[in-house]
Amino acid sequence: MVQPFHPGPVMPFTAYPMPVPVPEGHGVLVVSFNRGPYIVSAASTSKLKVDGRQVPFGGEGTYHVVVPAGPHEVKVTDPFGMPMIKTRLTVHPGAGHQLAFRFGGWRNRVHDGQGTDVTTFGMWSNYAIMLVVLPAVLILCCGGGALISALGSTSS
Repeated sequence: MVQPFHPGPVMPFTAYPMPVPVPEGHGVLVVSFNRGPYIVSAASTSKLKVDGRQVPFGGEGTYHVVVPAGPHEVKVTDPFGMPMIKTRLTVHPGAGHQLAFRFGGWRNRVHDGQGTDVTTFGMWSNYAIMLVVLPAVLILCCGGGALISALGSTSS
């Protein structure tokens, strides 16, 4: 017979890959991360922060994070600390609150357990930023080179 896994004392602001017992006066954030459309999984390079505290997690999948009851700001940042997705919620004692962080082709969003978009900040995805920045850089480089050569030829 397989014995259930008991992680020992449950620590707040720690991500567990399975449901954990909830200490008195605390609630649980059940957070899930998708891979995203990226070559390297967005979840594997991101950092989860609850109220500014980094919560280590293992990448894509679902994790259970015990937090004190009350209002919290939950965000996912890139490896350099820039917010990619941010939301706010109030955790109730003994309750579980689902958050699904979805890295998309156009925008990064967070949804609650009912599928409602609860994003307070969602950065455009890396692909959307690249589609805007790359043409602008090409125009500036090529256009700037043409302008310099045109000015150089008129002054002679």
